Amino acid sequence: MQALQNPDLLSSDSHAMDQLQGFLRRRRETGEPIEDLERFEQDLHRLFVAAEREALGHELARFDLDVPQVESAGKRYDQVLRCETTYNSAVGPVRVARSLYRSSDGGRALCPLELHAGIIEGYWTPLAAKQAAWAVSHLTPKESAELFDLLGNMAPSKSTLDRLPKALSVHWEAERPAFEAILHQQETIPQEAVSMAVSLDGVMAPMKDGKRQAKRQDAVDKGKAPSGPSGYQEVGCATVSYYDRFGERLVTHRMARMPEANKATLKRQLTAEVMGALIKRPDLRVVKVADGTADNWTYLRETLPVGEEVLDFYHAVDHLSDALGAAYGEGTRTYQARLATLRAVLCEAPQGVDRVIEALCRLRSRYPRRQAIHKTIAYFREHQHRMRYSDLRAQLLPIGSGVVEAACKTLVTQRLKRSGMRWRVPGGQAILTLRALCQSARFERAWPLLVETYKQTVTLPQKVIALRKCR
Repeated sequence: MQALQNPDLLSSDSHAMDQLQGFLRRRRETGEPIEDLERFEQDLHRLFVAAEREALGHELARFDLDVPQVESAGKRYDQVLRCETTYNSAVGPVRVARSLYRSSDGGRALCPLELHAGIIEGYWTPLAAKQAAWAVSHLTPKESAELFDLLGNMAPSKSTLDRLPKALSVHWEAERPAFEAILHQQETIPQEAVSMAVSLDGVMAPMKDGKRQAKRQDAVDKGKAPSGPSGYQEVGCATVSYYDRFGERLVTHRMARMPEANKATLKRQLTAEVMGALIKRPDLRVVKVADGTADNWTYLRETLPVGEEVLDFYHAVDHLSDALGAAYGEGTRTYQARLATLRAVLCEAPQGVDRVIEALCRLRSRYPRRQAIHKTIAYFREHQHRMRYSDLRAQLLPIGSGVVEAACKTLVTQRLKRSGMRWRVPGGQAILTLRALCQSARFERAWPLLVETYKQTVTLPQKVIALRKCR
């Protein structure tokens, strides 16, 4: 969208480009080498940045409208103020003159420059906001501020960096289903993909509003000693991975949602992801991999299309370890030998799960009071149809949920569970959304969608002539 142009709103005494050219000319004319390379790098960078700010300021000014009246979305606005303001660009602060307009019924002032250029939250240019959003999705606001200060371009404050992802998240969540549909349509599933693994899991995260005191008081009221991670709630994670015919993982898309009843939003996201993929590639074989959590399997079985159901092999081995530890003592030689033998049988032998259950039943006869053995047998029988590991491995299909467990670690733990951190849902979700987009190679395509939510067409009213010349 091209607004009316007004290129002369910056002070005429700014000559950053001339200073840069003069500096370079003097260096070309000097035959002697520089004495301090780092100092030269800093000076050169400062001059280039200043010249870039000057050029950017001139271009920003072209987005403005300096007229008595404008129109937007069928509504007229009168000019009420003309002033200078500072925007934060990727090369630092840029000061520009702009006009503000207000409708006859009041309300928030309208700024054509900001709405035409896509200024983010009235402060950030799109590129500056993009860089800042990427940084705070990986680092804390304090670390991000230190990084930008070191780079020597823009220098946003810690508090400004803290507010940005939350504001972006409001815009993203308002259009999230539509935006995700656009991202799905833009993507191409690898041609060599033959299967799609779908996984769902969760990880506990520290919450500011995690009802910590209520949980402790409830324990006291029941005569129990308070224990466990009170103040923690489960963050849901999901992954969709594509595999080739050799069993090699090609691409993984990750998503995560802050604590919510039954992971409702996450499940809707995952369903849309899977169905969108199958519309493009109905030949893909669906493999559902998860641990033994009942709610996860209710969703995977009843909501998603028919496919292979696989209990994560390593969770199965953990349960097997509990039973053998109860019988032989964890860490003993007998325990280690039996665990290695039964693990191999479970993984490699045809109908291996049946043979392992038989071995556990014999163990139960010898140690009838060891409850861990009873629980493991019940667990294996409940998920017996999801433990055909030998068959799945022969078909080069995944048998482990390591991908989603890695997502729990890299998406959530590494950013939300650092020392002293506690989160509310909006702030945590803002970070998770950005991190998921980055880790799914979607950030570059998602960013323009966000920027468009900050744009709006502002024009001159029809049949109205400006009474004064643009300055």
